[in-house]
Formats: sequence, structure tokens, C-alpha cells
Amino acid sequence: MRALRVRYATALLSAISTFQGTPNDAADAATARLDCSRGIYEGNHRFVLLAEEAVLRYRIGDHEVMAGQLGKLLELMSLPSVAFGIIPQTAQRAIWPLETFMVFDADRVLVETLSAEIAITRPSEIAVYAKAFGELQQLAVFGAPARTLISTAIEALG
Repeated sequence: MRALRVRYATALLSAISTFQGTPNDAADAATARLDCSRGIYEGNHRFVLLAEEAVLRYRIGDHEVMAGQLGKLLELMSLPSVAFGIIPQTAQRAIWPLETFMVFDADRVLVETLSAEIAITRPSEIAVYAKAFGELQQLAVFGAPARTLISTAIEALG
């Protein structure tokens, strides 16, 4: 399973490298990124992760790589420290799709843009992202409905 995750991360990071015209160190970067993600399995942390349903169908890598990545999401959902929600495409939107962002308690938000990762530490700006996260979380489905969306995306790989 780790090999498929490395292949997915490598495919994604290679595409970014090609687009940006930077040296392609995707294989090493993918391994490093996955090593950093082990924190989700260790320690006494709690993670609430949200994804738009559309991302389940983005084709990064081949069929096997995508199936492995989607299977990894199913695995993560079973961890007691993880709540993984999916915002269905059919959800009645009160908030538009946003850039990728991560809220770390009340101390910091990281925003990923096309060209940079931005660290936000100003409390008023953190509050804006926390509010957006709360609204997006209300749109998301968790548990069995989320697993169904992931399984349907795996089946659609054909």
C-alpha cells in the first residue's frame, strides 16, 4: 500500500514540477511527504479532514495508483483519531469551493496556492478560515455515506 501512496504522491508532485518548470525531485519529495504524514498514526492528535467529492475523481496516476489512493482514504476513515468528511457535489452550497487550507488549532493556518504555501498567524485571519471550515464541515457527509462516495469513485475507475 505504501508503494501506491508513493506512486500517487510522485505523480502529483511530478505534475507540479513540470508545470512550474522546477527540477523534478518528486520521488524524494513524495517519500519525505509520506514520512511526515505518519503523525496521523502517532501521538494523541485529532484530525478532521474534508475533501470535495470532485477530487475523488481526479486522475492522478494510473488506475492502480488512484484505486490505492482512494483505498487509503477508506483506511484513514477507520482511524479513531480521524474524522474524514466529503462534501457531496449535490450539497446546497452556502460557501464556494476554496483553496486548500489547514487549520492548526487557533495558532496557525496554512494555505496552499498555485505558487506558494502561506502561513497565517493573525488571529482575525485564522478566525475567517475557522469559520469557513465550520461551514464546509456542515456540508460534508461522514461515515457510511462518505465511504459510499469513495467506493463509487473506485468503481468508476473501471
